[in-house]
Order: sequence, then structure tokens, then C-alpha cells
Amino acid sequence: MISKPAIKKLTHILGEKNILTNKRDLLPYSHDATDQEFMPDVVVFPKDAGQISRVLQLANEEFFPVIPRGAGSGMSGGALAIRGGLVIVMDRLNRILLIDQDNLIAKVQPGVITAHLQEEVEKLGLFYPPDPASLDVSTIGGNVAECAGGPRAVKYGVTRDYVLGLKAVLPTGEILTTGVETAKGVVGYDLTRLLVGSEGTLAVITEITLRLIPKPEMKKTMLVIFPDIVSAARCVSRIIKEKIVPTTIEFMDSLSVKCVMDQLCLELPEGELTILLIELDGDQGKIDRDTKKIEALCRQMGITGFRLAKDKKEEEDLWKARRNLSPSLLKLKPHKINQDIVVPRSKLAKFVMTLSDIGQRYNLFIPSFGHAGDGNIHVNIMLNRDDKDEVKRADHALKEIFKLVIYLKGTISGEHGVGVSKKPYIGMEISATGLELMSRIKKTFDPNGILNPGKIFDEM
Repeated sequence: MISKPAIKKLTHILGEKNILTNKRDLLPYSHDATDQEFMPDVVVFPKDAGQISRVLQLANEEFFPVIPRGAGSGMSGGALAIRGGLVIVMDRLNRILLIDQDNLIAKVQPGVITAHLQEEVEKLGLFYPPDPASLDVSTIGGNVAECAGGPRAVKYGVTRDYVLGLKAVLPTGEILTTGVETAKGVVGYDLTRLLVGSEGTLAVITEITLRLIPKPEMKKTMLVIFPDIVSAARCVSRIIKEKIVPTTIEFMDSLSVKCVMDQLCLELPEGELTILLIELDGDQGKIDRDTKKIEALCRQMGITGFRLAKDKKEEEDLWKARRNLSPSLLKLKPHKINQDIVVPRSKLAKFVMTLSDIGQRYNLFIPSFGHAGDGNIHVNIMLNRDDKDEVKRADHALKEIFKLVIYLKGTISGEHGVGVSKKPYIGMEISATGLELMSRIKKTFDPNGILNPGKIFDEM
């Protein structure tokens, strides 16, 4: 619990309108997309780095936890107050500070909505590629904390590839500036990269300098239907092997397709099927050439349908079904364990075949979908948490899936982070030496362990 004298000091720092202590008011900040719930003691809305610095200094004096929070759309529990304490909500730091067309950079505060930034830079003929599925609600600060990716990562990379520099408040209250505003910079250790993806455990980010690129001239979207998931996975590898790099290659297995069938507005073949959603961008000539090559390759793989979107509306209709897929899976079961693993593209077919076997062995629905172009698959174990036997089977299945991922030289998290959801499994991928080094880094940044404690790994 945070003491009454500490709450009085917080009120003095932030003002009465920017601090919540009533349980009813705290409730919206007690959960995220994992559906877990941990009630904070206090929620605050700072206006700048100076206020955040004073809050963190007080936290070190009083020894209460501080948890940074963006939009609360995270999938690993990274913004949950698992030990109570104070949640810092970044809603008021929501301005685009600069769009520099000469140097192709933008400066933003962490509360800027991802889609809003994309809209603003595209008005100027520029492009910010990272596009997590939650881009209409997720914030740039949250994207940086988790190193978010999205469908376009196969061609353009993930959030860390666009972060040039940061301003952040350290757990002890010091204000730090990292990185550069130039295309190159190698002075000292790369603290920017260390903070990107650190899940709010090393600093509270207050300003972000982002790299922009020219907006592609045009894009085309195609939907390809396969009779089974294995042929779809093999086709993905074949496309990349032919040196064609689409903007996105998204896939939906048969269970996923059934859940969004009503949103696709398409006549689909009967029976089991798998869908690839492929998008190309660039200049007209290259897109036309690559579209023909992809269609030819897909037909060689025995597809049962091919559709090229005629206009922007058709493109949006196809993407709407994909973006709504995650919540649509609840048609199968009331709850799910959502994991985002990555395997090498060449191992994708092996992974999906074995995943199907695991689902059958444990009598569970395990639909999979995601970013097939970079091997990042969203695996969803569907279950009813009120059924203890089903929960037990799901836990065993999850461990087998992670073991399979590691065996195939993959990683147990591609873009959702570790948070609390994957913390029990981090030792499957990171050695004891690596974990001990990470713990020492955490201790150096945060000697009193007040910033987002209990996330990623247990402090030593």
C-alpha cells in the first residue's frame, strides 16, 4: 500500500485532477488484453518528464512500485500492477512534436496513437511502417516498450528499426537522452536499443525520435486460398526463395477462417482451407511483375482460389477480417492463451504440422494465424478456464509448443514481449548466464527495484 502522506505528496506534484485513488476509478487500469486483473493503489497522469522524475524519486523514498502504462492493449501483462503500487498513464504526453521532411525524422511523445502518427506523416508523402494489429488504439510509447511489429515487418522490420533516440526518466529520477537525430551514430553503448523492448522495466520513456521513409507509390492486396496449411506454409518459403519480398504475408488456418467467414464477404470452397493475405507495395511496374510471379507460384502449389483486390474498399474488407480475427476466436471457446512465437521461415511447415498434432493429442482447439512472411505465428490455445482438466491440458500443450519452437531454432516471443505471461518459460530460451547479466543490468538502472517489478524475470 502507498501511505497517505505519500499520496498527499503525489497530489502536490500532479494536482488533484491528475491522481486517482478511488477503487471504481482505478478499475480500468487494473487489466490489459491478457484478461488478468491486478488493482493498483494509485493512478497518475503526469504532464511531463519533470513530474515523472519527482514521482520516481518519491517511489524510491517510500519503496512503492511504479508501472508505466500506455493504452493497455499489451498481450503479455507488461502494464499490470502485479504488486500493487502506482500506475503512470501517459495519456497527457500525446503530441507529435516535429515532422522533419528534410531529415526524414519525427519526434513524438509516448501517448501518440500509432495510426494517428501514420496518418499525419502520410499527408506529407512519408511513411512510418510498424503496424501492430492494435494500431488504432496502441501508443508509440507502448510499441517502443514492447518492440511491436505487425504484418509489414517482413519487408520493413519492427519498431526498434525506426527508433533513433529517446528521452526517458530512469527509475531513480534522472532524465536521460539517448541516441541521435542522424542516419549514423556509434558513440558509446547503444542505450536506445537497450531501452527499446525493455517492457518498462528500465526507464519511463517521455519522447521518441523516429526514422521515416518515403511513402510507397502504390500497393496491391491479394487473397490466396489453399486446401491445407502445409501447402500454404511451403508457398511462403517458395515466394521468399524466389527473392520476392512482399510487404506482408499473413496467414489464417482453417479454424481461424471459420471464425471470420462472415466478415470475408467471399464465396469460399467447402471443407478445410487456409488463406494467405499477401500485400505488395512500391512502384507500379515492380508490383505488376511481382503479382504475376506470386500468382504463378501459388498456382503451382495447388491453390483452390486467388483474388486480387480491385480497389481500396476491397483491400480494407480483406484486412478488416484479419484485424478482427483475434477476438473472433472466442466463438470456439470463452478463453484463450495467446502466444506469438517465431520460427525460421524454412521451418514453418514443420511447425504447423506438429502444432496440429499437439492440438489433437490434447483434444484442444489451437487455431494459428499471423505473420507468415517472417515466421511470426500467433498460436491460440482455446479453453474454458472453469474446466480444470482443460486448463491442465492447455498448460501441457503450451509447454510442448515452446519446446518445439526452441527445437526449431525459434523464439517464444516475436512482438508481444515477456511480461508476466511468458516469464515462467524464459529459461527455455535464455541461459542462466544471460538471465543473471540481465538482472545485473536491471539492478544498475533500478537499485531499489521499484520500476515495473516482477516482469520478464524475477529479480535476483
